[in-house]
Amino acid sequence: MNVAASAIAPHDRRWLALAVLCLGVLMIVLDTTVVNVALPSIRADLRFTETDLAWVVNAYMLTFGGFLLLGGRLGDLYGHRRLFLLGIALFTLASLACGLSATRTMLVVARGVQGLGGAVVTAVALSLIMNLFTTPGDRAKAMGVYGFVCSGGGSLGALLGGALTGALNWHWVFLINLPIGVAVLLLSLRLLPTLRVALAHRHLDVAGAVSVTAALLLAVYAVVNGNAAGWLSVRTLGLLGVALVLLATFLFVESRVRAPLMPLTLFRLRNIAVANATGVLWAAAMFAWFFLSALYLQWVLGYPPLQVGLAFLPANLIMAAFSLGLSAKMVMRFGIRVPLAIGLLLAASGLTLFARAPVDGHFATDVLPGMLLLGLGAGIAFNPVLLAAMGDVPPEESGLASGIVNTSFMMGGALGLAVLASLAAAHSDRLLATGNSQAVALVGGYQSAFLAGALFATLAAVLGGSLLRPRSHAATSHESLPSPAMEES
Repeated sequence: MNVAASAIAPHDRRWLALAVLCLGVLMIVLDTTVVNVALPSIRADLRFTETDLAWVVNAYMLTFGGFLLLGGRLGDLYGHRRLFLLGIALFTLASLACGLSATRTMLVVARGVQGLGGAVVTAVALSLIMNLFTTPGDRAKAMGVYGFVCSGGGSLGALLGGALTGALNWHWVFLINLPIGVAVLLLSLRLLPTLRVALAHRHLDVAGAVSVTAALLLAVYAVVNGNAAGWLSVRTLGLLGVALVLLATFLFVESRVRAPLMPLTLFRLRNIAVANATGVLWAAAMFAWFFLSALYLQWVLGYPPLQVGLAFLPANLIMAAFSLGLSAKMVMRFGIRVPLAIGLLLAASGLTLFARAPVDGHFATDVLPGMLLLGLGAGIAFNPVLLAAMGDVPPEESGLASGIVNTSFMMGGALGLAVLASLAAAHSDRLLATGNSQAVALVGGYQSAFLAGALFATLAAVLGGSLLRPRSHAATSHESLPSPAMEES
């Protein structure tokens, strides 16, 4: 492939461009948690049933998970900057529709469109960062900033959701995105460089795109509704079966088509395959921890929504601080394998501490220690996971690699949450059947899920620590070269 280089960003503008990218990503991250606090108010105002209310979250997860891979590849084909702008515009307009929603249908549809915009932004933002920062030191620092935003945004979302819902109303958890989205669009037009690789073709693999997107949509739908429908029900097993058939079709198409959506040779790179497998296990543990620990704080310890958000603040601040500073230094000193293993083992230790949280727990002794370990571990591990998943791919496939790793996190998180929440519910039911109180039964269920999450994180640590390959000198030297770029037409 011929590559042109005519629009490389000036060195002193790269960090401003990174700030704009992270502001856009922050808006997406905020939306994954800010809505949860507002759900009771949404239910009362729009008269959702308990079952239908889940679609306020599920509609977003469905399109977000389903379009990550396609969004990343479209960025490779038509320009990461262009797709980033399109995704931000779509997400902002969908946020306006959510905030103005007066019916259940309008809100659920708008949430689905939000997920689509969020998928595009998330898939191409990493590619833009990787192409902006090409030397190992700067790239590690930039990924640390990205990790800081992703980890800190979850805590900020919970706090912001509680504050906006309490002071104003639930509509403002969506309307707050408008000024952020407009600011990101205006700043992106001025600061984001038109970095893109000149591809030898502009062919979109339509058959591959349709089959893999449909497979992901059906898989996410089956997972997020698994608890309600039953994991062994005809509907759940049927949807998962169709998703597997579509996935097999996708793999067959990719092995035959001239210009595949996802070149299967990409997975011959060991670090990419191992990083994505590690990401699935880690996301399974972390998504379940965030969800179940919030329930423990609210239903067992009796914390109100805003206090729940404040309870997560220490963990998220530690996570954000270490992803910004220590993680980058550890990667530069030890490579990606050692920090990844250490971080995930610390996270597993934090989950193990949560597995002993009692009914009459106290924040300082039973919650805070585990949260600090989880924040420290996740802050150290986030950077090396992304570097392992993205570092070995050529620039023309960076959007695809970004879409794959984000899909791994999304699918791992959704599946892990569903499985561990089901495990917690089943164990709680057994304890209730044997005469235990509601509180004891809930805590027993949460403890079993936290312990399973600790096993997931430990397995991820062993997998990443033993199978990831250290970066070669050649790879490091290649990263030091300027990133290929060209003007978008």
